[in-house]
Amino acid sequence: MNTPTPTSTPTDITIIGAGLGGLTLARVLHVHGIPAAVYEAEPSPTARAQGGMLDIHEEDGQRALKAAGLFDEFRGLVLDGREATRVLDRDGTVLFEQADDGTGGRPEVQRGELRQLLLDSLPAGTVRWGHKVSRTRTLGDGRHEVTFADGTTLTTGLLVGADGAWSRVRPLLSDATPAYVGMSFVETYLFDSDTRHPAAAKTVGGGALYALSPGKAIAAHRERGGTLHTYLMLAKPQEWFADIDFTDSAEARARVALEYAGWAPELTALITDGETTPVLRPLNALPVDHRWDRVPGVTLIGDAAHLALPNGEGANLAMYDGAELAEAIAAHPADIETALTTYEQAMFPRSTKAAADGNELHEMLYGEDTPHGLINMFTGQA
Repeated sequence: MNTPTPTSTPTDITIIGAGLGGLTLARVLHVHGIPAAVYEAEPSPTARAQGGMLDIHEEDGQRALKAAGLFDEFRGLVLDGREATRVLDRDGTVLFEQADDGTGGRPEVQRGELRQLLLDSLPAGTVRWGHKVSRTRTLGDGRHEVTFADGTTLTTGLLVGADGAWSRVRPLLSDATPAYVGMSFVETYLFDSDTRHPAAAKTVGGGALYALSPGKAIAAHRERGGTLHTYLMLAKPQEWFADIDFTDSAEARARVALEYAGWAPELTALITDGETTPVLRPLNALPVDHRWDRVPGVTLIGDAAHLALPNGEGANLAMYDGAELAEAIAAHPADIETALTTYEQAMFPRSTKAAADGNELHEMLYGEDTPHGLINMFTGQA
């Protein structure tokens, strides 16, 4: 690929967070010949598991990957058949099923593999690992100071918060903080399921499974090979989860499984037979219409900007934010404020709509009418 040289070199660019959004931003800037430094709290790219499957959408995530020049490589990561979907009743009855015929617009990939693709596309040294941000402050004239947990500091002419829900950059722009939405999910896995857990493997099928009831659900996805990744959704206050010792795997599985008493055993086996320590994931969100006044030299992308209820858009929007911000900087390399204004004016309404859609999907999945609303959506009757 020929790397174009910008007509004017922009200010130094510092990105906080090496998730999909921050890496996409760095990659698209690199495509345009613009250097950036990414600072990540984790000590290495393999310090923790990177989550499960992602469906990458044509209108945002795929467009971002095209801007990054990585679309063909992305296609090589797609797991065939994983767009298959089935909805089950609590007794195991299949209420809806849709095969993956290869024509869907939301191919599935493993988050960790996609992240590694982005990391591998960046010049060596772009990501500075083991840099946990403890504080940020404005210095004036569009410059900002970042202080890391080890006491070291840096100053930068453009600071981008790509550091997720509990962003250390967001306070420079907004007083908003994420609030608990009244629901959490618990993650667990089954491995080599076709051989070792055939009933559960048959129940999940080749793609995604949803077993839904008001205020609770069992969802699962077949990942690479025979790995089944299960999400147990429960509308409970945080205090309820605090009473569970999640360091005691057997106790945690048993306590959560009690909430699904009477459900089909092939569904509850996704909990009781779990082979990893259950992980609690509280759901938090920013206000649907979260936005801020323009502050020179700083902006946000992804969850740092618009953390919302899960609706399949989070990773896609983060990548699209990164690509759009990079394109705006490349279009206005000598005028960063114009670039940031251009990016934010498009991002705010886009993220507001996505968050509102997420709230509607949340009600469809876990409200009193579930699972009928979801089935109607799949069949085009919603």
